[in-house]
Amino acid sequence: MSVTSHDPKNVDATTGTATTGHEWDGIRELNTPLPKWWLYIFYATIVWALGYWVVYPAIPLASSFTKGMINYSSRGEATADVEQLKLARAPMVNALAKASFEDIQKDPKLLTFARAQGKAAFGDNCAPCHGAGGGGSKAFPNLVDDDWLWGNGSLADIQATITHGIRSSDPDTRQGNMPAFGDGVLKPTEISAVADYVRSLSSLPVEQGADLNAGQKVFADNCVACHGENAKGNPELGAPNLTDQIWLYASDKATIVEGITKGRGGMMPNWGSRLDAGTIKALAVYVRTLGGGR
Repeated sequence: MSVTSHDPKNVDATTGTATTGHEWDGIRELNTPLPKWWLYIFYATIVWALGYWVVYPAIPLASSFTKGMINYSSRGEATADVEQLKLARAPMVNALAKASFEDIQKDPKLLTFARAQGKAAFGDNCAPCHGAGGGGSKAFPNLVDDDWLWGNGSLADIQATITHGIRSSDPDTRQGNMPAFGDGVLKPTEISAVADYVRSLSSLPVEQGADLNAGQKVFADNCVACHGENAKGNPELGAPNLTDQIWLYASDKATIVEGITKGRGGMMPNWGSRLDAGTIKALAVYVRTLGGGR
Protein backbone atom coordinates (compact mmCIF):
# COMPACT_ATOMS: atom_id res chain seq x y z
CA MET A 1 0.00 0.00 0.00
CA SER A 2 1.29 3.48 -0.78
CA VAL A 3 0.10 6.95 0.18
CA THR A 4 0.96 9.73 -2.25
CA SER A 5 0.32 13.48 -1.84
CA HIS A 6 -1.30 15.23 -4.82
CA ASP A 7 -2.61 18.69 -5.55
CA PRO A 8 -5.86 19.05 -3.54
CA LYS A 9 -7.34 20.92 -6.48
CA ASN A 10 -6.96 17.87 -8.67
CA VAL A 11 -10.34 16.86 -10.03
CA ASP A 12 -11.36 13.26 -10.55
CA ALA A 13 -11.97 12.73 -14.25
CA THR A 14 -14.81 10.23 -13.75
CA THR A 15 -16.93 12.07 -11.18
CA GLY A 16 -15.76 15.64 -11.70
CA THR A 17 -15.22 15.92 -7.93
CA ALA A 18 -12.04 17.35 -6.41
CA THR A 19 -9.90 14.90 -4.44
CA THR A 20 -8.41 15.31 -0.98
CA GLY A 21 -4.92 14.63 -2.27
CA HIS A 22 -4.69 11.16 -0.73
CA GLU A 23 -4.30 7.95 -2.66
CA TRP A 24 -4.38 4.35 -1.37
CA ASP A 25 -3.28 1.60 -3.74
CA GLY A 26 -4.29 3.67 -6.73
CA ILE A 27 -7.64 4.65 -5.25
CA ARG A 28 -8.01 8.41 -4.78
CA GLU A 29 -10.18 9.85 -1.99
CA LEU A 30 -12.87 12.20 -3.22
CA ASN A 31 -13.52 15.41 -1.33
CA THR A 32 -17.31 15.08 -1.43
CA PRO A 33 -18.95 17.83 0.65
CA LEU A 34 -21.78 17.02 3.09
CA PRO A 35 -25.28 18.08 2.02
CA LYS A 36 -26.11 21.58 3.20
CA TRP A 37 -29.35 20.40 4.86
CA TRP A 38 -27.36 17.90 6.93
CA LEU A 39 -24.84 20.59 7.97
CA TYR A 40 -27.61 22.99 8.97
CA ILE A 41 -29.23 20.33 11.18
CA PHE A 42 -25.86 19.54 12.72
CA TYR A 43 -25.22 23.21 13.51
CA ALA A 44 -28.76 23.48 14.92
CA THR A 45 -28.10 20.62 17.32
CA ILE A 46 -24.98 22.38 18.58
CA VAL A 47 -26.97 25.55 19.20
CA TRP A 48 -29.70 23.49 20.89
CA ALA A 49 -27.15 21.79 23.16
CA LEU A 50 -25.65 25.13 24.19
CA GLY A 51 -29.11 26.48 24.94
CA TYR A 52 -29.98 23.34 26.94
CA TRP A 53 -26.86 23.76 29.07
CA VAL A 54 -27.94 27.31 29.89
CA VAL A 55 -31.64 26.65 30.54
CA TYR A 56 -31.59 23.22 32.25
CA PRO A 57 -29.33 21.62 34.88
CA ALA A 58 -26.63 20.00 32.81
CA ILE A 59 -23.03 20.59 33.87
CA PRO A 60 -21.63 18.62 36.85
CA LEU A 61 -19.56 20.56 39.36
CA ALA A 62 -17.29 19.40 42.19
CA SER A 63 -20.13 18.75 44.66
CA SER A 64 -23.25 19.85 42.79
CA PHE A 65 -24.35 20.85 39.28
CA THR A 66 -25.48 23.91 37.38
CA LYS A 67 -29.12 24.65 38.17
CA GLY A 68 -30.04 26.23 34.85
CA MET A 69 -32.10 29.38 34.21
CA ILE A 70 -35.41 27.69 35.08
CA ASN A 71 -33.98 25.69 38.03
CA TYR A 72 -35.73 22.52 36.84
CA SER A 73 -34.98 18.99 38.00
CA SER A 74 -36.83 15.72 37.46
CA ARG A 75 -36.22 14.84 41.13
CA GLY A 76 -37.81 18.11 42.21
CA GLU A 77 -40.79 17.46 39.95
CA ALA A 78 -41.24 13.96 41.37
CA THR A 79 -40.99 15.34 44.92
CA ALA A 80 -43.62 17.95 44.14
CA ASP A 81 -45.94 15.26 42.75
CA VAL A 82 -45.50 13.18 45.92
CA GLU A 83 -46.27 16.20 48.10
CA GLN A 84 -49.42 16.91 46.10
CA LEU A 85 -50.47 13.30 46.54
CA LYS A 86 -49.88 13.56 50.29
CA LEU A 87 -52.02 16.69 50.43
CA ALA A 88 -54.81 14.95 48.54
CA ARG A 89 -54.69 11.98 50.91
CA ALA A 90 -54.19 14.01 54.08
CA PRO A 91 -57.90 14.21 55.10
CA MET A 92 -58.33 10.43 54.92
CA VAL A 93 -54.97 9.76 56.60
CA ASN A 94 -55.91 12.11 59.44
CA ALA A 95 -59.28 10.40 59.75
CA LEU A 96 -57.49 7.06 60.03
CA ALA A 97 -55.19 8.38 62.73
CA LYS A 98 -58.14 9.61 64.83
CA ALA A 99 -60.46 6.64 64.29
CA SER A 100 -60.38 3.48 66.37
CA PHE A 101 -59.97 0.13 64.66
CA GLU A 102 -63.60 -0.60 65.41
CA ASP A 103 -64.67 2.61 63.65
CA ILE A 104 -62.46 1.78 60.67
CA GLN A 105 -64.02 -1.66 60.35
CA LYS A 106 -67.53 -0.13 60.41
CA ASP A 107 -66.81 2.57 57.81
CA PRO A 108 -66.57 0.98 54.30
CA LYS A 109 -64.97 4.08 52.79
CA LEU A 110 -62.35 4.37 55.53
CA LEU A 111 -61.69 0.62 55.48
CA THR A 112 -61.18 0.61 51.70
CA PHE A 113 -58.78 3.53 51.96
CA ALA A 114 -56.90 1.89 54.83
CA ARG A 115 -56.36 -1.28 52.80
CA ALA A 116 -55.18 0.66 49.75
CA GLN A 117 -52.93 2.97 51.77
CA GLY A 118 -51.60 0.03 53.75
CA LYS A 119 -50.82 -1.97 50.62
CA ALA A 120 -48.84 0.94 49.17
CA ALA A 121 -46.97 1.51 52.43
CA PHE A 122 -46.25 -2.22 52.71
CA GLY A 123 -44.71 -2.27 49.24
CA ASP A 124 -42.52 0.74 50.05
CA ASN A 125 -41.37 -0.32 53.51
CA CYS A 126 -42.09 -3.96 54.37
CA ALA A 127 -41.84 -5.96 51.15
CA PRO A 128 -38.01 -6.01 51.05
CA CYS A 129 -38.04 -8.29 54.12
CA HIS A 130 -41.48 -9.91 54.19
CA GLY A 131 -41.93 -10.24 50.43
CA ALA A 132 -44.37 -8.48 48.10
CA GLY A 133 -47.23 -10.74 49.19
CA GLY A 134 -46.19 -11.00 52.84
CA GLY A 135 -45.02 -14.60 52.46
CA GLY A 136 -41.77 -13.91 54.30
CA SER A 137 -38.50 -15.80 53.94
CA LYS A 138 -35.86 -17.35 56.16
CA ALA A 139 -35.62 -15.24 59.37
CA PHE A 140 -38.47 -12.97 58.19
CA PRO A 141 -41.94 -14.04 59.40
CA ASN A 142 -44.70 -15.15 57.05
CA LEU A 143 -47.58 -12.68 57.47
CA VAL A 144 -50.03 -14.73 55.46
CA ASP A 145 -50.54 -17.61 57.90
CA ASP A 146 -52.18 -17.51 61.33
CA ASP A 147 -48.95 -17.97 63.29
CA TRP A 148 -47.84 -14.91 65.26
CA LEU A 149 -44.62 -14.56 67.23
CA TRP A 150 -45.86 -11.51 69.11
CA GLY A 151 -49.45 -11.14 70.26
CA ASN A 152 -52.40 -12.96 68.75
CA GLY A 153 -52.68 -11.17 65.42
CA SER A 154 -55.11 -8.52 66.64
CA LEU A 155 -55.02 -5.09 65.01
CA ALA A 156 -53.74 -3.57 68.24
CA ASP A 157 -50.89 -6.10 68.49
CA ILE A 158 -49.88 -5.57 64.87
CA GLN A 159 -49.97 -1.80 65.35
CA ALA A 160 -47.76 -2.07 68.43
CA THR A 161 -45.21 -4.22 66.59
CA ILE A 162 -45.07 -1.86 63.61
CA THR A 163 -44.84 1.22 65.81
CA HIS A 164 -42.20 0.07 68.29
CA GLY A 165 -40.44 -2.70 66.36
CA ILE A 166 -38.72 -5.81 67.66
CA ARG A 167 -35.45 -5.38 69.58
CA SER A 168 -35.16 -1.90 68.06
CA SER A 169 -33.93 1.39 69.54
CA ASP A 170 -37.47 2.36 70.58
CA PRO A 171 -37.78 2.40 74.41
CA ASP A 172 -41.09 0.52 74.12
CA THR A 173 -39.85 -2.05 71.63
CA ARG A 174 -40.75 -5.70 72.09
CA GLN A 175 -37.90 -7.58 73.74
CA GLY A 176 -37.03 -11.23 74.02
CA ASN A 177 -34.40 -13.37 72.38
CA MET A 178 -33.22 -16.95 72.19
CA PRO A 179 -30.11 -17.30 74.36
CA ALA A 180 -26.96 -19.02 73.11
CA PHE A 181 -27.02 -22.31 74.99
CA GLY A 182 -23.75 -23.31 73.39
CA ASP A 183 -21.87 -20.75 75.49
CA GLY A 184 -21.18 -23.10 78.36
CA VAL A 185 -24.82 -23.82 79.23
CA LEU A 186 -25.40 -27.08 77.36
CA LYS A 187 -23.04 -29.73 76.08
CA PRO A 188 -23.06 -30.64 72.36
CA THR A 189 -24.68 -33.99 73.18
CA GLU A 190 -27.44 -32.22 75.11
CA ILE A 191 -28.00 -29.79 72.27
CA SER A 192 -28.24 -32.66 69.81
CA ALA A 193 -30.71 -34.48 72.04
CA VAL A 194 -32.99 -31.49 72.54
CA ALA A 195 -32.86 -30.72 68.81
CA ASP A 196 -34.17 -34.22 68.12
CA TYR A 197 -36.86 -33.76 70.74
CA VAL A 198 -37.94 -30.42 69.24
CA ARG A 199 -38.22 -32.03 65.82
CA SER A 200 -40.34 -34.79 67.31
CA LEU A 201 -42.76 -32.17 68.66
CA SER A 202 -43.62 -31.32 65.06
CA SER A 203 -43.85 -34.99 64.06
CA LEU A 204 -40.62 -34.72 62.10
CA PRO A 205 -38.35 -37.75 61.77
CA VAL A 206 -35.42 -37.96 64.17
CA GLU A 207 -32.07 -39.67 63.89
CA GLN A 208 -31.92 -43.38 64.55
CA GLY A 209 -30.97 -43.99 68.16
CA ALA A 210 -31.92 -40.46 69.27
CA ASP A 211 -32.55 -40.26 73.01
CA LEU A 212 -35.83 -38.36 73.13
CA ASN A 213 -36.15 -38.82 76.89
CA ALA A 214 -32.84 -37.04 77.40
CA GLY A 215 -33.94 -34.32 74.98
CA GLN A 216 -37.23 -33.90 76.84
CA LYS A 217 -35.35 -33.44 80.12
CA VAL A 218 -33.07 -30.80 78.59
CA PHE A 219 -36.14 -29.06 77.20
CA ALA A 220 -37.88 -29.14 80.60
CA ASP A 221 -34.82 -27.75 82.37
CA ASN A 222 -33.96 -24.99 79.88
CA CYS A 223 -36.71 -24.25 77.36
CA VAL A 224 -40.01 -24.48 79.19
CA ALA A 225 -39.61 -21.01 80.74
CA CYS A 226 -40.16 -19.41 77.32
CA HIS A 227 -41.77 -22.02 75.09
CA GLY A 228 -44.07 -23.47 77.77
CA GLU A 229 -44.52 -26.98 79.08
CA ASN A 230 -46.57 -27.92 76.03
CA ALA A 231 -44.08 -26.13 73.69
CA LYS A 232 -46.89 -23.91 72.34
CA GLY A 233 -44.76 -20.79 72.73
CA ASN A 234 -45.34 -17.46 74.42
CA PRO A 235 -46.44 -14.46 72.31
CA GLU A 236 -45.48 -12.10 75.13
CA LEU A 237 -41.83 -13.09 74.73
CA GLY A 238 -41.76 -13.78 71.02
CA ALA A 239 -41.14 -17.47 71.76
CA PRO A 240 -42.48 -19.52 68.82
CA ASN A 241 -44.81 -22.47 68.94
CA LEU A 242 -42.63 -25.55 68.37
CA THR A 243 -45.49 -27.93 67.58
CA ASP A 244 -47.17 -26.38 64.52
CA GLN A 245 -44.59 -27.22 61.83
CA ILE A 246 -44.11 -23.52 61.04
CA TRP A 247 -40.44 -22.54 61.15
CA LEU A 248 -38.92 -19.09 60.98
CA TYR A 249 -35.49 -20.37 59.97
CA ALA A 250 -35.74 -24.04 58.96
CA SER A 251 -36.78 -27.40 60.41
CA ASP A 252 -33.68 -29.46 59.60
CA LYS A 253 -31.64 -30.58 62.59
CA ALA A 254 -28.52 -28.62 61.63
CA THR A 255 -30.45 -25.32 61.65
CA ILE A 256 -32.14 -26.15 64.95
CA VAL A 257 -28.78 -27.06 66.51
CA GLU A 258 -27.34 -23.78 65.23
CA GLY A 259 -30.19 -21.81 66.79
CA ILE A 260 -29.84 -23.55 70.15
CA THR A 261 -26.07 -23.19 70.12
CA LYS A 262 -25.75 -19.57 68.95
CA GLY A 263 -29.15 -18.18 69.88
CA ARG A 264 -31.59 -16.19 67.78
CA GLY A 265 -32.69 -12.58 67.87
CA GLY A 266 -33.82 -10.85 64.69
CA MET A 267 -34.60 -7.14 64.58
CA MET A 268 -37.51 -5.20 63.12
CA PRO A 269 -37.23 -1.40 62.85
CA ASN A 270 -39.55 0.85 64.84
CA TRP A 271 -41.64 2.45 62.12
CA GLY A 272 -43.24 4.87 64.55
CA SER A 273 -40.27 7.18 64.04
CA ARG A 274 -40.63 7.08 60.24
CA LEU A 275 -44.33 6.77 59.42
CA ASP A 276 -47.30 8.82 60.58
CA ALA A 277 -49.98 7.33 62.82
CA GLY A 278 -52.54 7.08 60.01
CA THR A 279 -50.18 5.13 57.75
CA ILE A 280 -49.27 2.76 60.58
CA LYS A 281 -52.95 2.06 61.22
CA ALA A 282 -53.43 1.45 57.50
CA LEU A 283 -50.49 -0.96 57.56
CA ALA A 284 -51.99 -2.82 60.52
CA VAL A 285 -55.31 -3.18 58.69
CA TYR A 286 -53.58 -4.39 55.52
CA VAL A 287 -51.32 -6.88 57.31
CA ARG A 288 -54.35 -8.18 59.22
CA THR A 289 -56.08 -8.92 55.90
CA LEU A 290 -53.10 -11.05 54.79
CA GLY A 291 -53.45 -13.62 57.55
CA GLY A 292 -55.62 -14.61 60.43
CA GLY A 293 -56.00 -13.67 64.07
CA ARG A 294 -57.34 -15.18 67.20
